This record gives sequence, C-alpha cells and structure tokens, in this order.
Amino acid sequence: MTFHIGASKGQIAETVLLPGDPYRARWAAETFLDNAELVNEVRGMLGFTGSYKGHRVTIQGSGMGMPSLSIYVNELIRDYGAQTLIRIGSCGAMQEHIAVRDVIVAMSATTVSTPSNTIFREVNFAPTASYALLRAAVDAAEKMAGARGIGVHVGGIYSSDTFYDERPDLNEQMVRHGILGVEMEAAELYTLAARYGRRALAVLTVSDHLISGDALPADQRERSFGDMIEIALEAALE
Repeated sequence: MTFHIGASKGQIAETVLLPGDPYRARWAAETFLDNAELVNEVRGMLGFTGSYKGHRVTIQGSGMGMPSLSIYVNELIRDYGAQTLIRIGSCGAMQEHIAVRDVIVAMSATTVSTPSNTIFREVNFAPTASYALLRAAVDAAEKMAGARGIGVHVGGIYSSDTFYDERPDLNEQMVRHGILGVEMEAAELYTLAARYGRRALAVLTVSDHLISGDALPADQRERSFGDMIEIALEAALE
C-alpha cells in the first residue's frame, strides 16, 4: 500500500494500462478483462486487476495531467514493480488528414514542461516510446483498421499542461511541425519509463479536432475507446 494506491503486494500486475478517467478504468476492466478485481479505490481513483488472454493486467486510473500521472506511475514502478505501462486516453487531432475516431500511436511526446523538468535543468530531454511496444501496437492497429474503419497514425504528439489553452500561436507551431495530436500525460510517462528502465507507450483515440471542430458523438465513444484499449492490450502481450 502506498499514499495513493491501496493495493496489497502482488495485486498489481507487471502490465498496467493507464486511462485518466477512473470510470473508464472500470468500464475497460469489466469489458476486456476476465475475473477483474477492484484493487484500488483511494481518492476514487479506481484500479482493477484481471487477465487478458491468460496474462495478468492491471487497469489503473491516473487522473488528469502530468503531475497526477507522475504520482501513480512512480508508485506503480517503485512499489509494485510495474514493467509495462501504456496510457490509453483521448486526444485532440492537430493535422487535417486525421479524423475523429482515428487512433494515434505516440512515438514521441513534445512538451513545454513536465514534473521531471527540474532534473534535467538546461537539457531538453526527448521523451520517446518503447520501440517494441510501438511496433506491436502498430501491427495490432493495422490488423483491425480495415475491418473497423479506423485510421491509424504514428508519430509525435504534444503533452500540454493546460486544457483551456490560450496560446494559439503555440498550437500553430505544433501543427506546423507535424505534431499529430494533443493530450496531457504521455511526456511524463515516457520520461519516467526511461528513468526506471521500463516500457511505455501511449495509444490515443481522437475525440475532437482542433482544426475542423469535429467531435466524437457520445454514443460512439465507448466503441471507439474499445478499439484503443484492445490495441494496447495486444501490444502488451508482445
């Protein structure tokens, strides 16, 4: 048990999926895991452990933003021995060729700052995904893309500290430099995984579009998020 995770030793799997929303963690566990057991509910941040195709998996909510994710990932790695950590979440598209419902597999994560910035001082560390996970996720995504009508995109994303951003000039530079989408957690996840020698990846569903203004209708969200979760689970098995 830690300050923020109430699970006992052995209740957290080596593979952990990290949705920001604790209720999405519950839905994902009930939908995709066999024999899912609630292992954490401290501060309402739900976590479940079960199995997927015979492999133990934990799905743990991580909250919103990099400071919150940093707390959970530090404790999952240092206190529970997590080895593979995959963020599953929504993002806003930043390129015209990307559509709502598409999946982005994040190769790298640009950011203005993370909770780890004070460690690096003047160095601009480049947070990147585990290549093995990235390749496995792309393979899994491409297999299901045609049948399910989703687009798959691989490349850099932008992890922002702010949801209500008042820097349109910064977004313009992200678009100009080919950033695929914006979310709020992956850069710190990749940084912590590098620090501790663990595997990390972010698989994201495009829920809205910063250029066109399109947004995913509520009745399509669960089905679309399900694609992302299945891709993440398949990648974790490799």
